[in-house]
Amino acid sequence: MTGTPAPSLSPLAPERFPEMRPVPGVRLGSGRCGVKQASAKLDLMLAVFDGPAAAAGVFTKSSTAGAPVRWCRKQLRNGRARALVVNSGNANVYTGKTGDDAVRAMASRTAELVGGRAEDIFVASTGVIGETLPVDKVVEALPGVHERATPDAWRDAAVAIMTTDTFPKGASVETGIGGAPVAITGIAKGSGMIAPDMATMLAYIFTDAAIPPGVLQSLLASAANRSFNAITVDSDTSTSDTLQLFATARARHPAVARAADPALRAFREALDAVCLDLAHQIVRDGEGARKFVEIRVTGARSSRAARRIGLAIANSPLVKTAIAGGDANWGRIVMAVGKSGEDIAETGLDIHVGGHAVALAGAPPPGYDEGPVAGHMAGREIAIHVDVGVGRGGATVWTCDLTHGYIEINADYRS
Repeated sequence: MTGTPAPSLSPLAPERFPEMRPVPGVRLGSGRCGVKQASAKLDLMLAVFDGPAAAAGVFTKSSTAGAPVRWCRKQLRNGRARALVVNSGNANVYTGKTGDDAVRAMASRTAELVGGRAEDIFVASTGVIGETLPVDKVVEALPGVHERATPDAWRDAAVAIMTTDTFPKGASVETGIGGAPVAITGIAKGSGMIAPDMATMLAYIFTDAAIPPGVLQSLLASAANRSFNAITVDSDTSTSDTLQLFATARARHPAVARAADPALRAFREALDAVCLDLAHQIVRDGEGARKFVEIRVTGARSSRAARRIGLAIANSPLVKTAIAGGDANWGRIVMAVGKSGEDIAETGLDIHVGGHAVALAGAPPPGYDEGPVAGHMAGREIAIHVDVGVGRGGATVWTCDLTHGYIEINADYRS
């Protein structure tokens, strides 16, 4: 370990960590277990539920998913949770039977502390792939973290799950179901290895709503599709991607039995807002990122086709480096649209950057002036709109630019 300093704060970071609403029935504790010996940062987080909580989750589609993901997928069938434990600094991926044993040890020790079964404990790890997790350090630190658990320790929890992140990520709203107030509060981590093949690195959302696991799962999957599945930093899907939603049932509202229940409309909108907020923060903390990019695609054969076109643009190194350099080279956007393989009307392709037309009906607009476009490209917030002219499908995706900082961070990642 060389003790390489952490990356400087992203210029796209929010001014401050948000005000986080406590969620009745949830307590959080954080501590340092020393998974990365040279680091003094918090690297262990525990969320304790005062009673059984309903659980939902969406996980990576990677065929090399880590032991914690495999554990959580299996336990999700029960639809309930007593606690969540997360370590950073080591992903516990591709570590064989030792990795599975480590997950079981973390779950078993946590179950002893909170009461309940190991199968009611969700476990996650994030960090370096292919290195054995020093699970004894985690297990030894858990009692102290449990003792320090409080209802308002959201910021420390968000810090404890960070790896290459430059700022902790949180979002919180108050909504209602049937006239009863309901809180939704979440934290996330993610900066690199971010691609929309389920969600993102790690994101945990908590609510005091009384919603059955099946309904909760439907709501979460829908929210993920419009948020975490619509972001990309570098096109790489993590082995550890996890998004979970836990409901403590402490709120007193009329019973709900289906995701389409009209009583859940405000809750659905609030959950969507929290997920999108966290997803945007992850993009704004993209490794080496200096610009936040929104790409809106319209006129596609379907919304699915529109998303594929948007991601082709968002994942193009040529587009992303042009944005990093403030280069108004819209020909790279044309290239990326073409490589998507989706139908387009070549003579109906319109492209706007920052609201300025750079291509209309498949050609540069008459009297095209690059100046205003270059001015927009010099800013921190970049907006690209592409209409491919063949249908009514639309989608929006979000990404960041690609700078030399991305190389530096990942070249030194294990230092």
